[in-house]
Amino acid sequence: SLKHNPNGRFVVVCGDGEYIIYTALAWRNRSFGSALEFVWSSEGEHAVRESSSKIKIFSKNFQEKKTVRPTFSAERIFGGTLLAMCSSDFICFYDWAECRLIRRIDVTVKNLYWADSGDLVAIASDSSFYILKLNRDIVSSYMDGGKEIDEEGIEDAFELLNETNERVRTGLWVGDCFIYTNSSWRLNYCVGGEVTTMYHLDRPMYLLGYLANQSRVYLIDKEFNIIGYTLLLSLIEYKTLVMRGDLEQANQVLPSIPKEHHNSVAHFLESRGMTEDALEVATDPDYRFELAIQLGRLEVAKDIAVEAQSESKWKQLGELAMSTGKLGMAEECMRHAVDLSGLLLLYSSLGDAEGLTKLAALAKEQGKNNVAFVCLFMLGKVEDCLHLLVESNRIPEAALIARSYLPSRVSEIVALWRNDLTKISPKAAESLADPEEYPNLFEDWQVALSLEEKAAETRGVHPPARDYGSHTHRDYTTLVEAFRIVQIEEEERLEHGDVIEEVGGEGEEENEEAEEESGDGGKEENAEEEGVVVDADSTDSAVLVNGNESEEQWGITNTTTGVGFVNTYILGSEEGNEEAAERREDKESFIVL
Repeated sequence: SLKHNPNGRFVVVCGDGEYIIYTALAWRNRSFGSALEFVWSSEGEHAVRESSSKIKIFSKNFQEKKTVRPTFSAERIFGGTLLAMCSSDFICFYDWAECRLIRRIDVTVKNLYWADSGDLVAIASDSSFYILKLNRDIVSSYMDGGKEIDEEGIEDAFELLNETNERVRTGLWVGDCFIYTNSSWRLNYCVGGEVTTMYHLDRPMYLLGYLANQSRVYLIDKEFNIIGYTLLLSLIEYKTLVMRGDLEQANQVLPSIPKEHHNSVAHFLESRGMTEDALEVATDPDYRFELAIQLGRLEVAKDIAVEAQSESKWKQLGELAMSTGKLGMAEECMRHAVDLSGLLLLYSSLGDAEGLTKLAALAKEQGKNNVAFVCLFMLGKVEDCLHLLVESNRIPEAALIARSYLPSRVSEIVALWRNDLTKISPKAAESLADPEEYPNLFEDWQVALSLEEKAAETRGVHPPARDYGSHTHRDYTTLVEAFRIVQIEEEERLEHGDVIEEVGGEGEEENEEAEEESGDGGKEENAEEEGVVVDADSTDSAVLVNGNESEEQWGITNTTTGVGFVNTYILGSEEGNEEAAERREDKESFIVL
């Protein structure tokens, strides 16, 4: 092996069990001796390993200072700030002056690399490498104070900065940046725990060194071809300053770094938790968008999305805007992303009828009939729902919708269903029943037909959200159920001989005066003379008094239910009918289907 000392004045050649030290320029012999290994200290001292049990330390003047006989088999030694001796499964660090134990670390060491500052060291093992920091103050306090050191050394002598699962082939330090080639023959560098790949090497190559004035790192292959790669000193300096926490000085160095390397700087800053600074430095739109999303900077992310016009970016931004309550931006983003399901969630949550109408049209254009159907159904546009199902060839579903909401259209849809089903199974098509042909098979069919028109009157009414409180206590009853309840109540009243109250101001006053004048006797005569007749065939709860329909006027009032209303007809005067009509108008303003 051939190694220069730290100041470059001397060079040593070691091999065949001996070493010779020469001057670097004139190659004059300065010293020699027997050695299996030779290492330099950072101050110019050196040590040799004559055997696994004998190590000698020499001064700067090449005079022997100390002979060390370790208690273990020393298979390798390493120089640098501290003298290191390795066994097969651990490494021990010693000071050069007294050869006192500093720290023992249990790791299988393949190589050791000290930074020029003497504070950082990289320990390379079979499958990974470790970056450690030497705590000089702690070591000095132990040495100067004469504190007792156990067989493991000083516990806090080293601080583990990071571990990287890569095998190091060759490596060197440039400032606080560790440059190395790995087992995959990539040229990487590590600063602050962040590993950056500089180049992919096409063949095995080995590091020679770094020239700062050229900003290039040089490597050599097995054929002795030397190749240089650019590694900006300003980039390394910037990252080193950030590692040391000197951000002001780092910001002064940043302008000297070319723009094409700013993304690398941004990734480094992000790894250090400086996401805001990374966003300011980054130039790649995709990377800046990711950083803006992380920081919740929606306006910055929106500007990037507008430039990129990427559907995925709009969708991601829309989800973030929705989660942060910025619904206006969320709607805009979802429209750009054509996120129909997201828009459906937004509009339905807001009760935005206009938005649902637009979404239904957009969903039809995009062929998303399921979204269009939900929008139309929420808007109460049952006719449009029916048409959409027919256009989508969902005839059975259309028949069910018609049976539930548009009974007058059932026969039409059944005819379509039969024609469509005949192509597959004529027998099954014949089994379909049409309510016009078999009304007995459809329960309450006539009632449903009579109520369809009334239900349609309020189906498209959308009360404002502020009126929600007035609807919370309603009884949710279907129209048919409400109709039956009214019929039952009327029948019970008639069975018990109750007299139907007349509606209208003047009619009530006249009855009260007549009752006061006639007294109890008059009441009995009226009860005997007047009879009550019920039209059993009527489906609208019509009640006939005195059996004379043509001679009386019909008053109308509404009985409201949870989902609609039914009409009851009560005998009364014309003025009473007008009051009932007014009450009906008042109630209908609060009816929602």
